[in-house]
Amino acid sequence: MSCRVVAESTFPLSRMDSTGHPSHRAAESPTLGQLLKHVGDARKEATGDGSETPLHHTLDLVDASPRKVPFVLSFSNLTYSVKVRRKMSFSAFFPWQRKRLGAGPTASETIIGESFFSRTKTLLNDISGEAHEGEIVAVMGASGSGKSTLIDALANRIAKGSLKGSVTLNGENLESRLLKVISAYVMQDDLLFPMLTVEETLMFAAEFRLPRTLSQSKKKQRVQVLIDQLGLRNAAKTVIGDEGHRGISGGERRRVSIGIDIIHDPIMLFLDEPTSGLDSTSAFMVVKVLQRIAQSGSIVIMSVHQPSSRIMSLLDRMIFLSRGQTVFSGSPVQLQRFFAEFGHPIPETDNRTEFALDLIRELEGSPGGTKSLVEFNKSWQTMKHPGNENDAVASLPGGELSLKEAISASISRGKLVSGATNGTSSPSSMVPTFTNAFWVEIATLSKRSITNSRRMPELFGIRLAAVLVTGFILATIFWQLDNSPKGIQERLGFFAFAMSTTFYTTADALPVFLQERYIFMRETAYNAYRRFSYLISHALVSIPYLMILAMAFSAITFWAVGLDGGASGFLFYFLIIFASFWAGNSFVTFLSGVVPHVMLGYTIVVAILAYFLLFSGFFINRDRIPSYWIWFHYMSLVKYPYEAVLQNEFDDPVKCFTKGVQIFDNTPLGAVPEAMKLKLLESLSNTLGMKITSSTCLTTGADILQQNGITDLSKWNCLWVTVAWGFLFRILFYFTLLLGSKNKRR
Repeated sequence: MSCRVVAESTFPLSRMDSTGHPSHRAAESPTLGQLLKHVGDARKEATGDGSETPLHHTLDLVDASPRKVPFVLSFSNLTYSVKVRRKMSFSAFFPWQRKRLGAGPTASETIIGESFFSRTKTLLNDISGEAHEGEIVAVMGASGSGKSTLIDALANRIAKGSLKGSVTLNGENLESRLLKVISAYVMQDDLLFPMLTVEETLMFAAEFRLPRTLSQSKKKQRVQVLIDQLGLRNAAKTVIGDEGHRGISGGERRRVSIGIDIIHDPIMLFLDEPTSGLDSTSAFMVVKVLQRIAQSGSIVIMSVHQPSSRIMSLLDRMIFLSRGQTVFSGSPVQLQRFFAEFGHPIPETDNRTEFALDLIRELEGSPGGTKSLVEFNKSWQTMKHPGNENDAVASLPGGELSLKEAISASISRGKLVSGATNGTSSPSSMVPTFTNAFWVEIATLSKRSITNSRRMPELFGIRLAAVLVTGFILATIFWQLDNSPKGIQERLGFFAFAMSTTFYTTADALPVFLQERYIFMRETAYNAYRRFSYLISHALVSIPYLMILAMAFSAITFWAVGLDGGASGFLFYFLIIFASFWAGNSFVTFLSGVVPHVMLGYTIVVAILAYFLLFSGFFINRDRIPSYWIWFHYMSLVKYPYEAVLQNEFDDPVKCFTKGVQIFDNTPLGAVPEAMKLKLLESLSNTLGMKITSSTCLTTGADILQQNGITDLSKWNCLWVTVAWGFLFRILFYFTLLLGSKNKRR
């Protein structure tokens, strides 16, 4: 038979020896990099009425004897239990009442580990089975039967130590690092950037997952082949869309979700209900695509809620679950005989899966549950039925290859495992942890984020409009403040409100990561890129926008309010506004990595920023803050920008803010006639023994800074501290990415 690779190639994979026969030694020598450099265009299969999808095209290499089974995924005795909180009820306090009412643990719930407040629920109970290359294995059952849990267990999405049993590939335990590279997991929800087109979405996936040795043109060719394979040619230039933007259909979105995870042609593909929410035709097309992927040399394992008869014809193996236990495992053709021997034959006119699921639900509601069906399945599996899965394995020529040999054979056949190479000593060393260098990841992530946000200009437009309106209102209210005592108070109020506003206007950064969280978790779970690269990219993309906002706010308010310092004063004013936007954006970004919901995040942001303003030193001087709250004063993000702009305004040693009779302003004597103020000033001069005239400077900028307790840091130090706060929150955000994106069950 013929070995096959993903696309056509003109690379001379075999050479003729002196006798004119192919030299197999030469055929085994090309590395993956050499193979990928010669990935050519794929031929398309006619799609007919739309029910067929293009083949996963391959290339005939050399004639060879029937090869061994490359990949066999085996799982045995998988058991997974979780602690759940016990509902408090009358029967919980009186156990004898519960017994009298006939309540008790179900077959999937154990007594071991139960307490008064919690109980142990078994989600998987001693499940075993196999999946072979070229097969589609469907896991079925009612809601809560354990379908998604089994998929997670096989895909290493359950924390180490929580899952009992073993999962092996060709008899060898799978390391987490290796599994991330040779497999892919498609979530139930379609997590995509809404304003990218189908082609762009797949192209960015290719940038992340395909080897760096592959040229840009070959990556584009791979994307075009995949678009044809997924049946997305007509939608290639259409944006994905969301609730506010019209885009592709639900079935097309699902196929795009599958496409971004199979761009590197993984050896194993796990899917959590890929047909959920789709009409029958779209669901059939999705499974048809999965069949092509399996036939190209992959293991496909998916959970399905209730497949149609057309989808049933595409499945190779089925596993029915009921409350975490296996009630049937075998091929679809064995289903009718299985239930006939169980004593419940399937009528000819009924859908086999619907009948099986209805019967399982009926048994689950009976007193004995599905125990009889579970026991019958165990005995049935041991019987020598023609076509039983054990016989199927035995009938395959050559048995199993070692994992290293299987991966080498898969690479030689052109599987696009990211950056894989032959000739290494162990399976793990055959594949790198990440495909690209971190600076390439940063550039790609930044380009994707900018492309997506550029097509939604209304989002930044609203942010800019909010800053412009706020700046305009402040400029008109505090128009051209004078240097009188009243002007001093008005300046203090302007600075306090302006600095706090810069932080409040950054709250719109909160939903950015919350919307991308699950995309980030899906991509990093299988090493598409480093978390560190995402952190740097996220910060770099935000800086230009923050700079524009800072310049707009500074330009509107600085000269309109009449602030001091000229060009140098404006430059520092802009820098501290920009630093405030940076620190506020970083703070909100950090919170978005901690809180799970937008509304909860907004509540926390508003509350904490209010505390920051309270302890900034505007409402109460630092010297007057109680000692048990002084720590919050130094943690206030508003404190440092507020003190910086005050020093920028009042650090001129020759500028006077209170002269002569102005000393009576903001006091009850401020309303007396000017002549009376002069007499009071003269009397005060005689009492103090110093001459005070109407032109004598009584309050300088240094005095104002002293009165407000701004003496410990210079304005430049305040600027650097504000910038440092931004970096600190970015570092904390990185730790939330590390701790909060494991995406594994406990």
